[in-house]
Amino acid sequence: MEADETYIGGRAHGKRGRGAANKTPVVTLVERNGEARSQVVTNVTGENIKDVLTRNAEPAETVLVTDSYQVYEKPGAEFAEHHTIDHTAKQYARWQDDLRVHTNTVEGYFLQLKRSLDGTYHHVSEKHLARYLAEFDYRYNTRKVKDGERMVRAIQQTAGKRLMYQETLEG
Repeated sequence: MEADETYIGGRAHGKRGRGAANKTPVVTLVERNGEARSQVVTNVTGENIKDVLTRNAEPAETVLVTDSYQVYEKPGAEFAEHHTIDHTAKQYARWQDDLRVHTNTVEGYFLQLKRSLDGTYHHVSEKHLARYLAEFDYRYNTRKVKDGERMVRAIQQTAGKRLMYQETLEG
């Protein structure tokens, strides 16, 4: 499983990535040739990362691959194996025995996510970001399914659920 974080939101002048105050942090876990799970987090800390990882994976049975960001060190120690890629040393992939160690799958997920958000929605509020992530996770997880079948699955998931519109009261 690959894990990484990204920041979604407007561009802060003169700042990028982790230093941008007006961006919302998102952590995504991608199982190679499998599913993706994304979650908005308040801050990218070791405790928050540990919470996301342990809620979505069985540490004793999972090989974790991350970049060398320090927040993954402690939580990664609880996994069956934890491999890191050091992007600062221009390392993007390497072999560890029979395992190809890289974060390219989750980085590709982020590339598609950001392109979709910028190209389709143009602006996503922090309040609703989790909903957009759930939609994108669903599309990613059903990427091998034809569009018609994906639509049928989505409609079937609404069975027994009632969608109600409620106005928000500001006051």
